[in-house]
Parts: sequence; C-alpha cells; structure tokens
Amino acid sequence: MEEIENAVQKKTADLEHMAEVLITGEQLRLRLHEEKVIKDRRYHLRTYPNCFVAKELVDWLLDHKDATDRNMAIKLVQKLLDHSVIHHVCDEHKEFKDAKLFYRFRKDDGTFPLDSEVQVFTRGQRIYEKLMTTENYLMQTREEEGVKYQRAFVASEFVDWLIQEGEVALRSEGEQLCCRLLEHGIIQHVANKHRFVDGNLLYQFRMNFRRRRRLVELLNESVSLAPDSHESPFCLRKQNPDNPNTSFLSVSPTKEIKIGSAVRRCSMSSSCGSSGYYSSSPAPSSSPPLLSNPKSVLKRSVTTEELLAPGAPYTKKTLTIVGDAVGWGFVVRGNKPCHIQAVDPSGPAAIAGMKVRQFVVSVNGLNVLHVDYRTVSNLILTGQRTIVMEVMEEINF
Repeated sequence: MEEIENAVQKKTADLEHMAEVLITGEQLRLRLHEEKVIKDRRYHLRTYPNCFVAKELVDWLLDHKDATDRNMAIKLVQKLLDHSVIHHVCDEHKEFKDAKLFYRFRKDDGTFPLDSEVQVFTRGQRIYEKLMTTENYLMQTREEEGVKYQRAFVASEFVDWLIQEGEVALRSEGEQLCCRLLEHGIIQHVANKHRFVDGNLLYQFRMNFRRRRRLVELLNESVSLAPDSHESPFCLRKQNPDNPNTSFLSVSPTKEIKIGSAVRRCSMSSSCGSSGYYSSSPAPSSSPPLLSNPKSVLKRSVTTEELLAPGAPYTKKTLTIVGDAVGWGFVVRGNKPCHIQAVDPSGPAAIAGMKVRQFVVSVNGLNVLHVDYRTVSNLILTGQRTIVMEVMEEINF
C-alpha cells in the first residue's frame, strides 16, 4: 500500500514539474519574441521562420541575469529541449549546443506533442484563465471545518460552471475532469484531505499559471506549490533586506507572515520572480519558510485627509497601464490609502510612470482611497488588461 502511495506521489510530482517546465518555457518564448531574439533567419538560401541562434540565446540569458555562466545557460535550455519545448530546426541535434545553430520553440511551428498529460495541463490553464478574466461567484472566502480559506470554490458549483461554460456536457465528465486536474496538481482540496468529489467540499487552484517563473527553477526537480491567492498572485520582496540595490524576488509567505499584494497578471508570465501567496490556509510543508516581512517603503504614514487637504504637497497623476504578456508589474500595499510598494523596472507600470510611494486614488474610475490593498487587488484582477489608475505623489518627488 505504501509503495502504491509513493508511486502516486512521484507521478504527481513529475506532472507538476512538467507543468512548471512548460509554463517557464512559454514565458521565455514570449520574452524572446518581444525582444526580437526569435525571428525569421536565412541560411544557404533557405528561410527558417521563428527561430533563434543558440549562441545568441546564451548571450541573451547572461545579459538578462537568467544564468550566471554559459554552462548554466546551456543546462537551462537543455531542460526545455528534453521536454520537447524547443528543438533544432532540422532535428539534427538532440543536445543544445552553444553554437551558431538554429533552434525553435515547438509552439511556433505547431510540432508540440499534445499527449494526454499535456492536454490536461493546457485545459487546466484555459479554465484558470477563464475564471481569472471573467467575473465569477465561484472563488470566495469560504469556511470548512471551522477554518476559512480564501479563493475557495464548492466542488458541485464548479462542476455547474464547467457545464455552463461548455467545458463538459455531463456532470460525470465534469467530475472526471476535476479528478484529472487534482492528479496533476492544478487543484486540490483546501486541507489536502480529499480527492475530488462532486459535492460540498471546498477546493482551490493549487497552481498559479500567472506566477512569473525564474529560469533557474528549471534546475529544481522538486516543485513546491501553495494554493493560489486572490490578493497576491505575484509578491515581490528584496533578495537581501540589508542591500537596497538587490533585485526583487517573490516569496511564499507562511500563514503567520502576510505579504503586501502585488498585481502581476498574465496568460503565461516571464522571468524575474516566483510566486507569492496570501492565504488563510496553511502552506504545504515543502514550502520554504519566510524569514522576513518586507517593510513599508513609506517614510511615514499618510492619511487620506492629509492627501486631500487644501494646499497639501501632493499632485495627482493619471496612469494608463496596458498589461503585456507578463502582466502589469507593481506591488500594492497599505490601507486607506494604499500605496505602491514596488515596481518592476521592466514592466508596463514603470513605463506608464508608476513609482514607489505613490498613493492609489482610483482604479478604472472607482475611488479606492478608503479601502485596503485587498480590495484594490480585486478590482485590478477582475478588470480588463488595460487599467487606468489615478495616483498621488509628493511634489518634487
């Protein structure tokens, strides 16, 4: 019995790792397209569409700090090749070589092998995105056995929704699909005690498809996931709190330590950080503990009354932020008023003029000066890809 259980756990871990590789690969593909690393290339009078030069990719990974040296870069890309995410344009090289050879993402030439496992993954991602981009009543703060869980859904209501959305035709099909999603680590029972049953038990999405992955995660065979959280799909904090110049990375907080909300929305995200979650449910035992809670960037607390007082040293700005393939790229924190805790320097928010220590006045025309960051996050995550935000900042900021 124990051997069977271990085999099941190993299979689930393998499926989760496969899913993480596919997501990470897709995020990299989008980045490379955006920066024109992937493009049509000619060799010996023949054009090879949508490909990249291996040596140029290694250079690019080093330039963007995705790898510390060329050997590491080769290992990272080899992971993608091993999982059939990329291939040599003529399929003549089974190993990734740091040379002037053409490689291509299989998604760009339609040769990606859609086996049954990958189909479950892609279907789970489509369902997740549909839930995240449309208003729905399913994912709410709910209670089971005296414990409250954020963004939980009732099994029977989820099956109803699948039928309504045309994902399945029958309840039996819906239950079978949900069982597969659970086996693949995409959803789980809130307390991780039950398989999927079409009834009144509560479940959550365990996999956050929008989490911005770091390529170095490809070298980690073990996958550590926490239940997704509505407040914080992409939390950032300093790598080293004592060094103000370090880049931001995301963290997975435990139940006791809460991280400020970040808003980073995407269909398939890119690199720079890993997932952060804010959840009332205990994190899996495999999740690394959080050692420190990021401090507020505000020099002092400011009230709404101070911001709005006549002659106050603050000026209002309107920012239009268009989410890209990665998302928006900023961290919201605080309460009445909320403030900008961090900004991804390469994200759309930074391009639109967002800065840390700005105060959030409105989101898409709705005044948010008297709400907390959870409400602000909710407005953004349930809205459109383009958001219009009014912010206030100190004069001569």
